[in-house]
Amino acid sequence: MRKFLSLVCLVALLSSCGTSKNQLASNYQLPATDDVVMYQVNPRVFAPNNSLRAVEQRVEAISDLGANVMWVMPIYPIGKIKSKNSPYSISDYKKVNPEFGTIADMKSLVKTCHAHGMSVILDWVANHTAWDNVWMKNHKDWYTQDADGNVIFPPGTDWTDVADLNYDNREMRAAMIDAMKFWVTEVGVDGFRCDVADQVPADFWHDAITELRKSAGGRRILMLAEGANPDNFTVGGFDMNYAWGFMHVLDQVFVKGNKASDLIDCDKREYGEIPKGKIKLRFTTNHDEATKYSTVQQFGSVDGALAAFVATTFLHGGMLVYGSQEVAYPEKINFFNYVPVDWDSNPDVLATYKKLIALYKANPAISKGNLETYPDDNVLAFEKTDYVNDFLVLVNVRNSKQSFKNVPGQWQNTNLTDMMTGRSIRLGIDVELAPFQYMILKK
Repeated sequence: MRKFLSLVCLVALLSSCGTSKNQLASNYQLPATDDVVMYQVNPRVFAPNNSLRAVEQRVEAISDLGANVMWVMPIYPIGKIKSKNSPYSISDYKKVNPEFGTIADMKSLVKTCHAHGMSVILDWVANHTAWDNVWMKNHKDWYTQDADGNVIFPPGTDWTDVADLNYDNREMRAAMIDAMKFWVTEVGVDGFRCDVADQVPADFWHDAITELRKSAGGRRILMLAEGANPDNFTVGGFDMNYAWGFMHVLDQVFVKGNKASDLIDCDKREYGEIPKGKIKLRFTTNHDEATKYSTVQQFGSVDGALAAFVATTFLHGGMLVYGSQEVAYPEKINFFNYVPVDWDSNPDVLATYKKLIALYKANPAISKGNLETYPDDNVLAFEKTDYVNDFLVLVNVRNSKQSFKNVPGQWQNTNLTDMMTGRSIRLGIDVELAPFQYMILKK
């Protein structure tokens, strides 16, 4: 009997070790950076309260969409002094806003995402805190002060609801890194999207990212910088940063009528400024842009929004979907307040996003193959190949019929597959495209 009880205890001990807080589901692994399909979660479009639980209930749907990384916007308690109700005004880096739920809810969300093969990164705000952050009471020297000793809000901004942090203070830096490590070691998140990263010294990011990767127990950590400074990569050690420049050119092309080939020039410029192997996150919208207009409003129609999505993500990878665009939410979303989204609206649009993302993921040639471009004023035209599979992508960037002339010779008079319809097609010298039509063709 004693031997039997000893065996039972040993089995129980091994079982408990096998389900420790950092144990991940057997089918889970962080995707390679150039394979990332990121889905941005704004908790305030999922539920008016206990929204982390509501997000968890939609994990399967988000996974079915094709996402393999979930970025969750700030979930921390929001400051009350000078408050605008912004989630980027944080009063405690190691707690969860009761509006969204509890630490236990966040742990459960991470576990469920991992079980569906999806990583989780948290939004991190290192540039500033709320005026009533727990640090303010005992560590005024951790904040930037004016000549009279008054803590100030970030210079050059109108962010009056937050206090600027002083990165000359080593103690503050250490406390910031400690808080970031908490979410990796205690909650199991897989990295961070770092807010206004360019306003924080790159050498801090280097130290923080080094420590985070040491603390992860062998797990890979994904780090995304909201910024465009090459120092994000060369000094800081980030894996990805924002393609703000591409998004602005996208607007100029689709909305203001600039040449389609400007997107090609921007792509070359952005990737020419960063080290090989690093990735620009490309998007048609995000939480900042959605406060101004939805993708349907921005690009004139659902068809325009889908054409912009193909132009943005198929050219050079780095895909982001902001939660709500996949169902063509028609209005702007102010993330300072709860805005309900009907996830069952526009199932045809959702099905199209699913198909596009599935094509992107199933064909490495599309997401990261060699790029050959064919400049045109009205049609974005490019070829992607990995020397096994060959794709020609055509995107009409206008809300009018356009003709793409001088189809490359190797794509003329040969049987091609239209990957969106499955139909066989043959091209001549010219291709007529309907308003905002896009074609993804395979030899």
